[in-house]
Amino acid sequence: MARFMLHLKNEKFSPSDSKDLVYKARDLCSNMNASVRVARVASKFVEFDIEVEPENLDLLIDKLSPIGVLDNARHIVEEKIVKDTGIKDGIFYFNNERFWECHEAFEGVWKECSGREKELIQGIILLAVAFAHSQKNDYLIGLGMLGRAMEKLGNSPSIYHNIDVDMIRSKIIEMQKSKTLTIFEI
Repeated sequence: MARFMLHLKNEKFSPSDSKDLVYKARDLCSNMNASVRVARVASKFVEFDIEVEPENLDLLIDKLSPIGVLDNARHIVEEKIVKDTGIKDGIFYFNNERFWECHEAFEGVWKECSGREKELIQGIILLAVAFAHSQKNDYLIGLGMLGRAMEKLGNSPSIYHNIDVDMIRSKIIEMQKSKTLTIFEI
């Protein structure tokens, strides 16, 4: 089996529907060899982390159509990421609420870094993970990640490539004070 990230267009679901969506997807695919790992709900899509034989992907997408129309499907494979490409991809995924993929892109960047830069990247990864948890209705876990993200961001430079790190720190402080996770763009 192969692992895929499916994004179905979201017209009515919120993160509180995440667990029910996993159960519904599993029921819809119950007569085929597929595994629905998790559902994360963003404003524009429902993201399913699934495993299925590649030749059965179209059938699985069809079976999931009662939940939403396919926006995109991405085969997940371990790949070596060129640092600048990983940063660009990570920013794109973050700004499009694809936080799990943002985490993966920046993890590839993280492997290419050292010292203070490595810690800065880890802070961004932890923020993406916090938001990924919020998409599964795990707000307390997400809020808990903010302290770790802030610790890793530390006193790193205010700008990293095109990322405004000072703005990220300010947003994290606001979220910690309000005890809410508020999605923003980097």
